[in-house]
Amino acid sequence: MGDYPTGGVRVTNPANEPTIQQLFSLRGKVALITGGCGHLGSAMARGLAEAGASVIVTSRDEDKAKDAAAKLPWEEGASHFGLALDHMQPETLPASFAQAVALVGRVDVLMNNGHEALGKDWTDVTAEEFARHLANAAGYFELARLVRNHAVERQAGASIIQIGSMYGVVGSYPEAYEGVVPASPVAYHALKGGIVHMTRHLAVYWAKEGVRVNCLSPGPFPKDSANGEMVARLRTKSPMGRMGESWELKGAIVFLASDASSYMTGQNLLIDGGWTAW
Repeated sequence: MGDYPTGGVRVTNPANEPTIQQLFSLRGKVALITGGCGHLGSAMARGLAEAGASVIVTSRDEDKAKDAAAKLPWEEGASHFGLALDHMQPETLPASFAQAVALVGRVDVLMNNGHEALGKDWTDVTAEEFARHLANAAGYFELARLVRNHAVERQAGASIIQIGSMYGVVGSYPEAYEGVVPASPVAYHALKGGIVHMTRHLAVYWAKEGVRVNCLSPGPFPKDSANGEMVARLRTKSPMGRMGESWELKGAIVFLASDASSYMTGQNLLIDGGWTAW
C-alpha cells in the first residue's frame, strides 16, 4: 500500500513523474456510486466512466440502476453494472457491497451520493422525521467503512468521496424561499454539516492505510422542474449570477477519485459558483 501514485516510490526525477493524463485517468479502476440515476448522480457517473472507470451504479430500483449503467459511455476494458442498494437500510449494506465486489472483483472508489430527501422545514418537521433524515449519514458511514475494510484486506488504497453541500457550511437565505417554496430544511443542514465533518474524522484515521476520504459539496444545481421564482432569487445570491449545470461536477469528481488528488484527504471541495466566498 503506497503513499504515492507511483506505488510507494518517491519520484525525484521529473522525467519519471506521472503525467497529467496518467494522474486523471481512472482506467482499470472500479467506482461504486450510490444514487447514480439522479440529477447530479447520473452526471458524476458519466464523468467517472469517461475517465475510464468501470462504474457500478446503484439505486433502490435495480432495473433503474441497470438502465442507467447501460447508458454510460465506456472505455476499452471497462464494464458497467447496475445494482440494487439502499443506504437507508444499513443492515443490508454488507450483502449489497459483497454483490458489488462480486460483479467486478473489487471497489477502488466509493461515491456516497444517495440521498433520501425531506421536504419539511423547521416549522413542521417532526423529531422522528428529523432523525430519519440524519440516517442518511449512517448509511454513508457504513458504506465507507466497508470500502475501507475491503481496501485494507486487499492491501490497496481507495478513494472515498462523500457528497455534502454548501448548506453544510453556511446557512441559507430565508428570503430566497419565502412565499414560494418551503424553507431550506433544517434537517438537511444538520445532515450535510455532519457529513462534512465525518469526512475529516474518517480521513485522519484511515490516511496511513492509503484510504483517502474527501467531500464534494455542490452549491445550487436545481433541476429544470425547480420553482422559477426561487431560482431567480438564488441567482442574486451567487457571485456568478447563475445556477450550476450538472456536468460542472464531472471534473471535480474525477479529480477526487483519481491520483490527481493523491495528496489530498479530509477536505471539503466546494463547487458553488462562489456562493460561500461572499
